[in-house]
Order: sequence, then structure tokens, then C-alpha cells
Amino acid sequence: MADLDEKKPFEKARHLDEIPVPVAAVPPPTRQPPRGRRFLVAFLKLALLTSLWICARRWTQTGVEQELEAHEGRWISRAFGGEAWTWSPRKVLRGKKAEKLFLSVPNPASAIAASRQYATKPHLAGTDGDFETAKNFLRLLQTELGAGAPGSIPLFSAGTPESRNATLGIPQLTKPTAWIDTYYPVMNTPLDHSVEILDDNGNVVWKAELEEVADETDPEAGKYFDAVTTWHGLSRGGSARGKLVYANYGKKEDFDALVEQGVDLNGSIVITRYGGIFRGLKVKGAQEHGAAACLIYSDPRDDGTVTVENGYAPYPHGPARNPNSVQRGSTQFLSIYPGDPTTPGYPSYENSTRTNGTNIPSIPSLPISWANAQVLLKEIQEGGQNRTISLVNNVDDKVIPIWNVLGVIPGHIKDEVVVIGNHRDAWVLGAVDPSSGTSSVHEVIRGLGALLRHGWTPLRTIVIASWDAEEYGLIGSTEWGEDFEDWIDEHVVAYLNLDGSVSGSRFNVQATPSLAHFLRAAAEEIPHPTQPGKTLWDATKDRGVLTGDHIDAEVLAMHSEAEAELAASSTGVGVLGSGSDYTVFVQRTGVASAGGGFGSTLQDPVYHYHSIFDSERWIELYGDPGFFRHVAVAKYLGLQTIRLADSIVLPLNTTHHAFELEKYLEKVEELASTTSLDVDFSDLRNAIQSLQKASLKLDHEKVEAEHKLRKLLHKFARRHLFRRTFRRALCKLKRFLGKDCAPFRKDASAVASPAIPTVDKAFECSGMKSGKGNKNGLLPFKPRVGHAPAVAQEQREQAMGEELYALDKKRFPSKKFKKAVKRVREVNKKLKLFERGFIDEEGIKDREWYRNLDVAPGKWLGYGATTFPALTEAITIDKNHTLAVYEAKRLQKLVEKLTHVIKV
Repeated sequence: MADLDEKKPFEKARHLDEIPVPVAAVPPPTRQPPRGRRFLVAFLKLALLTSLWICARRWTQTGVEQELEAHEGRWISRAFGGEAWTWSPRKVLRGKKAEKLFLSVPNPASAIAASRQYATKPHLAGTDGDFETAKNFLRLLQTELGAGAPGSIPLFSAGTPESRNATLGIPQLTKPTAWIDTYYPVMNTPLDHSVEILDDNGNVVWKAELEEVADETDPEAGKYFDAVTTWHGLSRGGSARGKLVYANYGKKEDFDALVEQGVDLNGSIVITRYGGIFRGLKVKGAQEHGAAACLIYSDPRDDGTVTVENGYAPYPHGPARNPNSVQRGSTQFLSIYPGDPTTPGYPSYENSTRTNGTNIPSIPSLPISWANAQVLLKEIQEGGQNRTISLVNNVDDKVIPIWNVLGVIPGHIKDEVVVIGNHRDAWVLGAVDPSSGTSSVHEVIRGLGALLRHGWTPLRTIVIASWDAEEYGLIGSTEWGEDFEDWIDEHVVAYLNLDGSVSGSRFNVQATPSLAHFLRAAAEEIPHPTQPGKTLWDATKDRGVLTGDHIDAEVLAMHSEAEAELAASSTGVGVLGSGSDYTVFVQRTGVASAGGGFGSTLQDPVYHYHSIFDSERWIELYGDPGFFRHVAVAKYLGLQTIRLADSIVLPLNTTHHAFELEKYLEKVEELASTTSLDVDFSDLRNAIQSLQKASLKLDHEKVEAEHKLRKLLHKFARRHLFRRTFRRALCKLKRFLGKDCAPFRKDASAVASPAIPTVDKAFECSGMKSGKGNKNGLLPFKPRVGHAPAVAQEQREQAMGEELYALDKKRFPSKKFKKAVKRVREVNKKLKLFERGFIDEEGIKDREWYRNLDVAPGKWLGYGATTFPALTEAITIDKNHTLAVYEAKRLQKLVEKLTHVIKV
């Protein structure tokens, strides 16, 4: 026990050494914040980073969009222009900004002034007045587009090297150009005429007053009432005597009904009323049934509710028909072929070989007024004397020069051309037909001129045409189309036509189906001309407000049927037949085309078609007071032109057209079911369905091709933005360190003339402090002498251009863009060739000039369209089983070939 006790002090000491340090000297343990606070801090950090990322993303996207807005036009021009591309110091207008600027230009005052310029004097095709309007239109192109020196007259004779080179050289043009082409068709002018009633001894008991009667109430009508007599263009000269026979509208079914009734038409004078079909076919029907001559009159029954019977006063004192008005017009057989009758299928040069025309009558005809028709019709009414009618129509058939005026705005894509056209000639004054269209085109040209002055260059070339001698039979456009058929086939991607733009309250459009959606979309973006809150497309439902209790049942039925047929269309866009200058483009070459404007309804003031009363007073008082519809049509046509010219992928909907073909086939099957012809259309239907599938794949390729190109544009814009932002920051840093920020190119400042006071640097490389430069980062500059402001501005633009040009030239990913552009170009080629695919060189039976097997003017309609014309007429007119089978097979092969062409 003692030993143990002795050890205790040692152990005690050892234990003392191991005593822990006092708590106060030990570092306090790390205290963890509460879990909720750690989460809050992490959340705030994440939110801050996310906000920074979103801001950066938005800034980048905004910056990229701004870069695209500023330079997309230049880059697209660079991509499509290739070696032909040249740099411009201005921003290249494109897209919505270009459209907005254009739409701000057309205005009523200017349109009215243009109408008065063209419609207050007679300008029949081939006359001195007509040549004056050609020079007026040329001067407009020269002044507004910069297309040559105003006052100079580049006048070429068709077929000469100058004329040929003017059109064939369009793809090589680098600046706007305009000229006049002279063609030499055979037309006629009136000499003397008469319509008389003879008694049994051959004595004249009544003589018609064939000239229109007008006074100073309508100043121009009163002045020029006898400037152009009442007669039919291209009518047969001669005289005839015979008994009068009434043939209603002179349709095929009207003549068939007369034959069934046992009426002998041989040697008769047939009288028909205007309407239903083209006037030339009325004469053709009379001729083929043995008549000696034909009279055509304007019947108030066709004026709807706006008649004296309903209490409306005749023009010039009211909106109803003047009973002395006469509708002039051509009696060419339009559905056989248009153009110069003596040069079918080839152009009418001064020394062209001529043939005897087969599309003109062999019997004389005359147009007459309702006042004269009333007297004649009493002769054959119950109780009438049915005396002999004598008709004289002496004319002078001769070669007459006409003048097409053409202007060109060169685009970056030289081998794709958009053509817009309107005819200029009139039967007399032509305030509606065609000068309402001419004044609308006048406004389009002014709008395009404004774009050019603001640095715009279209992606595709635009050709503007003022056709002549349309009234005689589409002569000016047809001769040019036949003259340059191969060039049109190779280059023209679309044709936009405007005849008269306003004659009433209802807006209507017609087109090849591939353009239908495009037309409707554009119309839905133009404001309604007279009703706020509505669009131009809403005007397709408009009608006049002049109502009445009395209306002809037959006329009402015809209009209701036409409205129902249009309403049944999925787009509301009609089909093109003939009757205006799109004919040679659609029917001969296969170019996607469109036309339209405001037309009359049965409740509108009576439009005196081809009469002296188609005057400036009528159009300003009744047709379009204020000219708001003229301006709406101008904006509509211009918007289409810009979009067709500037779209990366052509806005042609081949799939809609392909599905319309199946509807056309259903019509044919329905017609065949009413006959004894048993034709199998299954192979044709299968071919159409294959075309539909190929077109759907082409739609996908259209989207992908454009998406790829736009993706490259965004990528290039992002790179461009980054380089510019980096250089700005670098400039700021250099200036902060007291160093100069040199121009991007050493010689950029050398553009300044030493004689002009300038700032130290005309261009600081976009590194301006906020508020010290303009939006382009350029130094403010206020020179003190002479013309220095303009020169300094030019310096700044030039210096800025040096940087952009160098960046574009050095950094532009040409190879990638070329590949993307090539893909787009291949798509556009297929879209262009779609319409060409319906052209068959063999043409349509009995009228081989017409080569489009998809659509043509009806053989007995003239204006109206017949779909699948060769096949339809084999069934309805020829009633020939063998021919119907042949036509179905021919159409099938055409569709199969087209399917192969558009395959991707």
C-alpha cells in the first residue's frame, strides 16, 4: 500500500500534463448557417446568373435582329448577286421597311392627275393621240426610275437589232432602262357606215343615228363624241340586206335553240345583245349559221337595278345608262387566237410575211345603241312590220404601227424576271378601260421610284410594260410575247396584269391557282379603300347601293351562278381565261399570272363600257369618287410586285394547283356522265395524285432551303455583331489609355478632300460614347463653308462603307452561301417550271395557238375559262369518244412529265 501511495504524486503530475487547454483558448467550432439561408443565397446567385444570361441572350438576339435589319438586304444581294454584286454605302432596303415606304407613296391626288393626263383625249391604238400617251408613259419611267434622260425617245422598230437587244439584253442591265418598241399589225379603221329600214320597194323609211349623242354636261364627251365613230375593230367591211332575227346573247345555245325552233338564219341580219360571251363569238355564231350580218346592242336589262324603270336618271344627269351609248370593241374570234390576225404565232414586223387571218369575221357587223335597237326590235315583235334591214360597214384594213413601252429595274438575280403590265390604248377616252389601270400603275411606278431613291434594288429584275392595241385583240402584248417567246420561257417567273382597275364597287381577282393564296394574303394586308377596319379582300363581298324592285330574271340568274361558282372556290380567286394581256403569258408560254380590280355589280352606277361616256367626269363622279379604289389597287399591285421580286423562295403554291387539277377532273367526269361517252379517267387521276405527292415534297424542300439560307444569315449576323462589338470595346479602351483608335482601313480617311474642313477622323470605328454619335457611331460634323455638309455626309458614308465592304469581302462565307443559294435556286426553277409543264406544243384542237392543256378561254366563251379545255371540248363539243380518250392520255403524260420535273 505504501508503494502505491508513493507513486501517486508522479501519476498526479502526469495527469496534470494531460489536462486540456481551457475552453477559452480553443478556436470556436465553425458554425453552419441555417439550411434555409443557404438555399436562399444559392437561389439568389442562380437568379442573378439567370438574369444575366437572359439579358445577354436578349441583347444578342436584339443585336442580331438589328444587324439583320441593317444589312440583310446587302448580304442577300451579295449571296445571290455573286460576281455581279457591288457594294453600296447605303443600307439596302428590304422586307417590311421597303413595303412600308412603298405603301406611303400612292395617293389620290396623284392618281387623279394621271387619269386626267391619259383620259381627257382620245387615244385609239395607232393614232397620234396614242403615240402621245406612249411618250407620256416613257417620260414617267425615265423620271421616276431614272431610266434614261427625260425627253429622249429611244424608239425601236420591232425586229431590228436595237429592239431585239433591248429585251434580250435585260439580264445584262445594271441600271434602269426604258424604250418604245414599234410593231406593225394589220388593223382597220372606219370609213362609213349605216343601218336603215327599207320598205318593200327598197326605199329608206328609217335611218339610224349611229353616233353617240353628248353635250357639254360631260365636257370631254361633248367635245369628242364623234372623234372615233361607232364600229367594230377587225370587223369585215361590206354591206348586207336581210330580215332581222333576234338571237338573245348570241351564245351557242341561243343559236341552237333558234335552229330547233326552225328559224331560217340564212341571209338574215342577226341582232344580239351584249353580255354572256365575247362579242366576236356572237358574230362567229351568226356567220356559221348563214347570217349575212350582225348587229349588237346594249340592253338596259343587263344594268341590274340601275335603270330608268327603277327611277334612276340616265347619264350624264344620273347613274343609269345613256340610251345613246354604244359599246365599240373588237370582233376578233379571240378563242381561236389573239394578236395580229395576219401573223399567227409570230411577231408582226414591218416586213413580216402576212397570211389571211382565220380569227376574224367574214360577215360585217356594227354596234348600236339601245335607242336604235328599240326601233329595230319593234319590227320583229308581235304586230311589227318585219321589213328589210340594210347594213353598211366600210372599213380600211391596213398595217398600222403601235407602240409598246417597256421599262426595266435590274435585280441581283438576272435570269429571274417579274413582269407587270397594263394596256394603254382606248376606244375613245377610256377613263376606266384602261386609264384607271394606267393611273394605278402610274402610282406603282412612283412607289418603286421612291424605293430606288432610298437604295433599294430588287432581288429579281422587274419589267414594266405599257401594252398597245389591246382593244383590237391583245395585239401589243401578243406580238411581244411571240417575238420573245424563248426569252420569256427562260426568264419570266410571274406576270401581273392590270386592265381597268376600277369600274364599280366589288373587288375581284383571277389567277393561275399557284398564285391564289399569295394574292389573297396580299389583299388581306391592304386597308379597304372606303370602309375603316376592313381589308381590300373584304371588298370582294361589296356591292352597290342603288337598289330597285325591277331586275331581269335571266341577268340575275347569270350573276348569281357566277357568284356561287366563285364562292365554292377554296380561295375566292377566279381562274384566268382570256380577254386581257395575260393571255400570251398563260396560254402560250405557261407563266404564273394574275389580274384583277374593282368591277361593277348589278347595283352600281352603269359603266358605259367602250363608250364616249367612259369619261373622266363619269369616273370621278360615279366610278370612284376620291379615287380611293385606284390607290388601293396601286398599293395591292405594288405589294405583289415587291414580294415576288424580293422573296427568297418564289411564293408559288404548286400544291394548291395540283389539288385543283383533281377538281377539274371531277368536272370532266360529271360532264362525261351526261353523255354516252364511256371514258376511263383512272390513269389520269393516278397521275394527278402522284403530282400532288411530288408537290408536297417540294413544299418541304422550299421550307428547308429557305431555312438553311436564313440560318446562315443569322449566323453571319451574329459574327458580324461580335466583331463590331469587340472593336467598339477595344476603341473605348484605347481612348481611355490616351491612344488613337485608327479607322478600320488605313486609307479610309483619305477619301476626304483637303480643301474641305473635316474633323480629325471622318469615321471613328463605331466606338462613340453614348450620346456622342449617331446610331451608326459616326461623329457629329457641322462644317462651316460651302457645300461641305453634303460632302461630309458622303465622306462618312464612304468611310463607313470601307469598313463594311472590307468586312463583307473578307469574312463573307461565300462557299456556304453559294451552296445554300444553289439549293434555293433549284427550288425556284422547279416552281417556275410547274406552269410550263401544262404547255403542249401540239396545242388545242382547232385553235392550236392555245397550248395550255390546263386552262384556256372557252371555245364559245372568249373571256371565260374552261379547265382541261382539250379534254372538256372533246366531250362537250366534239362528242367524240376516240378524241376524248386521246386527250385524257395526252393530259396524263403531261402531268407525269411534270411530276418528274418537280421531284426533289
